[in-house]
Amino acid sequence: MKKIISVLIITLGVTATLLAQRLTVTDAFTGEPVERATISSREPRLFTYTNMRGQAEIKDFASALQIEIRLIGYEPQIFTFEQLRNQGFKVLLRPSNVSLDQVTVSASRFVERSLNVPQRTVSVAQKDIMLLQPQTAADLLGQSGEVFIQKSQQAGGSPMIRGFATNRLMYTVDGVRFNTAIFRGGNIQNVINLDPFVVEQAEVIFGPGSIIYGSDAIGGVMTFHTQNPELSLDDEVMVSGKVIGRYSSANQENTGHLTLNVGGKTFASLTAISYFRFDDLRMGSHGPDEYLRRIYATRIDSTDRILYNPDPRVQVPSGYDQYNILQKLRYRPSHKWDIRYGFHYSETSSYSRYDRLHRYRANGLPNSAEWNYGPQIWMMNHLAATHHGQTVFYDQMTLSLATQFFEESRIDRSFGQNRRRNRVERVMAHSANADFVKRFQEENALYYGLEYVWNEVHSTGTDTRINTGVTEPASSRYPNADWLTYAAYAKYQHRLSDKLLLEVGSRFTAFEVSADFRPNLDFFPFPFEQENLSFSNVVGNLGLAYNPDSKTKISALVSTGFRAPNVDDIGKVFDSEPGSVTVPNPDLKSEYAYNGELSVIRTFSDRVKTSITGYYTFLNNALVRRNFTLNGQDSIFYDGQLSRVQAIQNAAQATVWGVQALVELELGKRVTFSTQANYQKGEEEMDDGSVSPSRHAAPWFGVSRLTFRASRLNFQVYAMYSGGFTFDMLNVEERGKPEIYAIDPLGRPYSPGWYTLNFKSNYQLNGQVGITAGLENITDQRYRPYSSGIVAPGRNFVFAVRVSF
Repeated sequence: MKKIISVLIITLGVTATLLAQRLTVTDAFTGEPVERATISSREPRLFTYTNMRGQAEIKDFASALQIEIRLIGYEPQIFTFEQLRNQGFKVLLRPSNVSLDQVTVSASRFVERSLNVPQRTVSVAQKDIMLLQPQTAADLLGQSGEVFIQKSQQAGGSPMIRGFATNRLMYTVDGVRFNTAIFRGGNIQNVINLDPFVVEQAEVIFGPGSIIYGSDAIGGVMTFHTQNPELSLDDEVMVSGKVIGRYSSANQENTGHLTLNVGGKTFASLTAISYFRFDDLRMGSHGPDEYLRRIYATRIDSTDRILYNPDPRVQVPSGYDQYNILQKLRYRPSHKWDIRYGFHYSETSSYSRYDRLHRYRANGLPNSAEWNYGPQIWMMNHLAATHHGQTVFYDQMTLSLATQFFEESRIDRSFGQNRRRNRVERVMAHSANADFVKRFQEENALYYGLEYVWNEVHSTGTDTRINTGVTEPASSRYPNADWLTYAAYAKYQHRLSDKLLLEVGSRFTAFEVSADFRPNLDFFPFPFEQENLSFSNVVGNLGLAYNPDSKTKISALVSTGFRAPNVDDIGKVFDSEPGSVTVPNPDLKSEYAYNGELSVIRTFSDRVKTSITGYYTFLNNALVRRNFTLNGQDSIFYDGQLSRVQAIQNAAQATVWGVQALVELELGKRVTFSTQANYQKGEEEMDDGSVSPSRHAAPWFGVSRLTFRASRLNFQVYAMYSGGFTFDMLNVEERGKPEIYAIDPLGRPYSPGWYTLNFKSNYQLNGQVGITAGLENITDQRYRPYSSGIVAPGRNFVFAVRVSF
C-alpha cells in the first residue's frame, strides 16, 4: 500500500511539474490572455508563441540562460527559468510602445530581433485591429498612419509607400507572393480580398525588399500573417474561437465573423468565415460641393435616364458584398517538424468603379451608363513545412508550395449605347519557396533560399447587345501568357562588435515571358503574333545597425530593387483616358531602384521614444506610359473613337525623397500619446524632358493618438490628417482628371488637405464578451484623399460585439 501511495505521489508531483512548465502570459492591465507573444532563448536556440489562451509549453527552455518574452505594444521581459518557476510560470506584460527591441518576421521570412534589421519596419498587432475595427485590409494599413491609401471606389484600397504604389509594392500572405503578372501601374484593389478579422499581424518593410521578395518590392513590402491553428498543451482536445458582429452607420455595414479552433496534441484545425455587406457610402457635410453626387444614371424601360439624387451626400452606386473563408490544418509530429495547410477563399459581388461614373460629356451627360468590376475572386491553397534542427546547412528550414487563382472582370457601357463590354481575366499563380537560416556564434546568421513562380494568364473579351441579347467575341485586355521566374538569394548578418552589426545580401532572378497575341489580331493590326522574352537581374544591399547603448539604434542602408516587366506592361490593351489607347510593347526591360536611408531611434527614461528616417530613391529605366506608334500610325480607332496610341516604355527616370518621424510618450502608467508623420516628394521625367511631380508621391500625412488603458477599458482618441496639393503640385496626368478633384478659383483641379477626429473604445465585460464602440470623423468632414475617386465616409458610428469561447 505504501508503495502504491508513493507511486501516486511521485506521479502527481511529475504531473504538477509538467503542468507548472506551462507558461501563462496576460495583460497587466486587463488581465486578458496575451496571444502570439514570442518566447525565445539564444542558448539553446529555442522559439515558441503563446496560444489563444496566452499559454505556451516551455519545458524545453529549462536549460536556457535567458528567456525573452516579447510582443509589439508591450514592454519586453527577460527571465531565467528559475525565476519563472518561482512566480508560478505566470507573466504579466505591461503595455508600452517605447521599446526599441521587438521582433520582426518580414525582413528575412524568419523571426529576428528588430535591433538587427537596418531597414525600417512597422507592425500592426491584432489587439490594435480589434480596437480600430478596420472594414478592409486596406483600411487596416491606412489606419496605421504609416501607409497612404487611395480608393477609386468603396471596394478599393491602393497603398502608397514612399512615393511608389501598385505594382511597385509587394504584398505577401503567409509568406506567399500575392502580386500577379497582371498587377498594373494604375491603382489596384486586390488587397480587399484579405479578411482583416483573420490577420494576426501585418508588417510593412519600407524601401526596396527585392533581396528576399524579388520583383516589385521597390517602395516597400506589406506582409499579412493570418491566424494559425493552435495545438492543445495537454491530452485534452482544446476548443476555442470567437464570434464578432459589427455595424457601421456611414455605409450601413452589417458584418459577421466566426472563428473556430479545434486542437489536439499533434493535430489542429482552424476555420474562419466572414461576411461583409456595405451599402452606398455617405460623405460628410463640410467640404467642397464638387464632391456631391447630384445626379446618377439608371436604366428605365430599356432607356438610359438621368435621375436627381434625393440625398447628394450618398454616393450612388457604391455598395457591395463580400465573403471570406479560411481553413487551416496543422500537424506537428514532433518539436522539430511543423506542417501546415491553408485554404483561403474570397469573393466580392460586382461593384461600380465610382470614379469612372463621374466623367461627363460636354453636354452634361455621363460618359458611362455602367462601369463595374465583376465579382473579384481569390483562392489560395498553401502547404508549408518547417523543420528546426541543428544541421550543417541550417537551423531552420521552411518549404512552401502554393497555388492561387485570381479572377477579375470589367463591365462597362457608354451612356445611351446598347453595347456592353465585358473583359475577364483569370490568373493561376504557382509558387515554390525554400528558405533557410543558419545561425552562428555572436548573433551571426546566414539567410538564403530559392524561389520559383509561374503565372498563367487567360484573358477573354465579349460584347453584348443588351437590346437583343446577342453576344459576340471582342478584343481581350491581355494576351494569353506565361510569366516565370527563378531566383536564388542570400543575406548574411555579421556581428562586428557588441554594438555594430553588418548586413550584406544579394539576389539573382531569371525571367521568361511568352505571350500569344493571335486572338486579338482580328481587332488590332499588331505587327507580331507571339513574343518570347528572357532576361535576368541582380540586386544587392549593404546595411549597418549600430546600438551604442540600450536606448539607441542608428541604422544605415544602401540597397537596390527592381521590377521586371509583367504581362500588364507587355501586352495590355485599354483606354487609359478619353482619346487615348494603350497597346502592347514587347520590347521592355526591368526598371531599377537605387535607395539610401538613414534612421535614428532613441528612447529616454523608458517613457519617450523618438524615431526619424530619411531616405532617397532613384528609379532608372522607369516603365511609364508614353506616346507610341503602331505600324507607323500614331492614332487608331478604339471603341469607335480615334485615339492616340500609347504604350508602356522604359522611357523615364524618377526620384523620391522623404522623411518619416515618430514620437511616443508614456504620460502615465495608463496613458500614452504618439504622433507620426510622413513627408515625401517625388519627381518623374516627362516626354519632352521636363519634370512633373510623381503621381504616387502622396501629400504629407500622419496620425496622432492619445490612448488610455484601464483594467477592462481601452480608449483611444486620434486624429488623422493629410496635406493637400495645389494644381501646380499635381502630377500632369492627375490634372486631366477634374472629376475626382475640387476646383480652385481659376477653375483648375486641386486636392485639398483634410483631417478627421475619431475615438474608439474597447470594453471587456468579462472573460468572454467584449464591446467595441467608436465614432469616426466626428466633425463630419467631406474630404477625398489624394488621387481617390470616391469621397471618404462622413461621421461614422461603429459598434462591434466580440464573444470568445
